[in-house]
Amino acid sequence: MSSAVPLNLGIARSADPDAAGVDKRVLLAEPRGYCAGVDRAVETVEKSLEKHGAPIYVRKEIVHNRHVVDTLAERGVIFVDETDEVPEGSVLVFSAHGVSPAVHAAAEERNLHTIDATCPLVTKVHQEAKRFARDDYDILLIGHEGHEEVEGTAGEAPDHVQLVDGPDAVENITVREGAKVVWLSQTTLSVDETMETVHRLRQKFPQLEDPPSDDICYATQNRQVAVKAMASECDLVIVVGSRNSSNSVRLVEVALGAGARAAHLVDYAREVDVAWLDGVRTVGITSGASVPEILVRGVIDLLAEHGFANVQPVTTANETLVFSLPRELRAART
Repeated sequence: MSSAVPLNLGIARSADPDAAGVDKRVLLAEPRGYCAGVDRAVETVEKSLEKHGAPIYVRKEIVHNRHVVDTLAERGVIFVDETDEVPEGSVLVFSAHGVSPAVHAAAEERNLHTIDATCPLVTKVHQEAKRFARDDYDILLIGHEGHEEVEGTAGEAPDHVQLVDGPDAVENITVREGAKVVWLSQTTLSVDETMETVHRLRQKFPQLEDPPSDDICYATQNRQVAVKAMASECDLVIVVGSRNSSNSVRLVEVALGAGARAAHLVDYAREVDVAWLDGVRTVGITSGASVPEILVRGVIDLLAEHGFANVQPVTTANETLVFSLPRELRAART
């Protein structure tokens, strides 16, 4: 797991943020917003619309962002909870969070034309779960109960997987006597909390093995590192993202844990309470991995209207990864 070395931004807080001559500023985290998996998933739906025409169906939200879902719905995408809501023979896209084999089977029974937008990094965890189940491991899956990604991964090996929902859940976990034990994780968790959970698991199960590579995705880690780098300089951190977005919620927690005086999650600039700005000199801004940049620009514009016109980037990584579209859509990509 990667860790951040906070940047020394070199400007101390003023006792009076509104004093004359003291600039208000915005620290803008980089990287932020769309990751490669989200970009691929959203483009998968857009290209499916172009190829097949509306309506097309998507199981659950394609990504956890209200703006993205509403925009696609306006274009003729119908979001459903389960495959039995989709008319037989229709086009169904599986979301970026992945689905279990049982969902694939249910779609096949209804003769649905399925297009899988699962993030390749989630698919990697699915493959790990299948591999360790074949080797008869007890699999301890660190993640949040009810999250689509966790349900999909656990569904790959339901007889071998136990969910560990945070450090406090460890005391209730048991494994078979003499069993091989490995931990896997949801890709969008807090790195620090996950490592604390692993530490407690290893204290209880000294034979615990690590996954072959990090399960928490590069983008989740990078966004957390960027927030850690600036949080101690911030009187307020605004995270743009939806409340059902695990990685966005984690960014609020990371900001507070890294020294921000306050941190709030908003979907849109209109949700920013200007009272949050009272006495504030430095505002940090970041966004979750499923958030389009237009929503961040809205918050920047709002802050500028309230005197926060000085925007300084805080860059901790450069992301260049791109994932290919599902095979049946690749010819349509420009």
